[in-house]
Amino acid sequence: MSNKTNKSLAKRLKLTRTGKVLARTPGFNHFNAKQSRTKQLTGKKMQDFTISPKDKSRFLPSA
Repeated sequence: MSNKTNKSLAKRLKLTRTGKVLARTPGFNHFNAKQSRTKQLTGKKMQDFTISPKDKSRFLPSA
């Protein structure tokens, strides 16, 4: 029996070609108008998301 992909988690993560897992920076959902422009732009960058290989194969079997 094959594992199913956890869609709710897969939508929030991005897999790179090299196998790294990236997630969006937390805390930049709204209320960003008062921040400086540089801080606004750094919030757009994705961050490394640490996930164990066991969980990676469990939730993202296509990885």
